[in-house]
Amino acid sequence: MPSAPSPSGTLFAIKRYALHDGPDLRVTIFLKGCPLSCLWCHNPEGIKAAPAILALPKKCVGCGECMQACPQGALRPGPVGVIRNSEICTVCGTCAEVCPALAHEAVGRTWTVSEAMTEIEKEIPFFAGNGGGVTFSGGEPLAQPDFLEALLVACGNLDLHRAVDTSGFATAETISRIARHTDLFLFDIKHMDPDTHRRVTGVSNAPILANLRLLAELGARIGLRLPLIPGINDDAENIRRTGLLAASLPGIRDIAVLPYHASARGKYAKLGMSYPGAAIKQSDPDSVDRAVDILQHCGLEVRIGG
Repeated sequence: MPSAPSPSGTLFAIKRYALHDGPDLRVTIFLKGCPLSCLWCHNPEGIKAAPAILALPKKCVGCGECMQACPQGALRPGPVGVIRNSEICTVCGTCAEVCPALAHEAVGRTWTVSEAMTEIEKEIPFFAGNGGGVTFSGGEPLAQPDFLEALLVACGNLDLHRAVDTSGFATAETISRIARHTDLFLFDIKHMDPDTHRRVTGVSNAPILANLRLLAELGARIGLRLPLIPGINDDAENIRRTGLLAASLPGIRDIAVLPYHASARGKYAKLGMSYPGAAIKQSDPDSVDRAVDILQHCGLEVRIGG
């Protein structure tokens, strides 16, 4: 019987020499698509599952290379740059490949497991022997479970350390599958209140909390994290409830506090999107210190940053 074909998936970025996506030096693979819509999302280009092409008209030099190369004839001159006919554009990325001025930018494309592993293997000399490895992030990597599992298995075959950076929003079956091939989960707890969680992320926190408990019961190694978002989840009661949950779970004795920063605003402008977190203020040192103190009183070791 022939073997099943290897799954493919959509990636939107590969970050080399990553220092904050798990232990030691790593390569981080970003999978496209996320079921959440967090107001403060710092990777908006990873939210939609489908590949996209960004138009940067101010960079256009009017050479016409993209219009000549487009297989679908989807581009025509505009007042500034070119105009794309979205009804016939297939997002093939040809315009981004040929544009000398970088006025088109591809956001995501389909990758095979073999293609992704080729890029990962290039980085092995930089982290081999120092405890580093590969982190799968997003988007939400669990939204592409077959592709993620195949990548994790391939990395395991090379004896690479494997981390999955996740919101935890998935089915229990997916969590259990992925846990068999994952050395570390970087797991965010965004809010303990169900109604508030749905309002600020668009989804229920019930499956997230259930999956966190499941991973703890399975004995998975979990790096629990609290993204500290001013005015949303940085109140004392939510921090205390987060700390008590963490302290109640087997195997979890520490948590990372991730102060909010607005560095993603430029990404939204580039994507032509309004930033839903425009009213969120930068985390201040006093609120971070307060969060650390509350979590420590819950019996946890606390660090600031990833």
